[in-house]
Amino acid sequence: MRECQIQKNSGQCNCSYEPCGRKGICCECLAYHWTNKELPACLFPDAVERTYDRSLARFIQTYKK
Repeated sequence: MRECQIQKNSGQCNCSYEPCGRKGICCECLAYHWTNKELPACLFPDAVERTYDRSLARFIQTYKK
């Protein structure tokens, strides 16, 4: 099993929610958001991510063009 590279992942994470304890732990982040029918911040452009609307509908709207 691979080791989580938290520091490397955190450097690429665009999540603007500061108290988030899952930054850099991609597997936990994805699992958390998916249980809420959302996608993680890293799948959205920064301007969209800052709205905190990480819904599947917003993802489709953002990339349908």
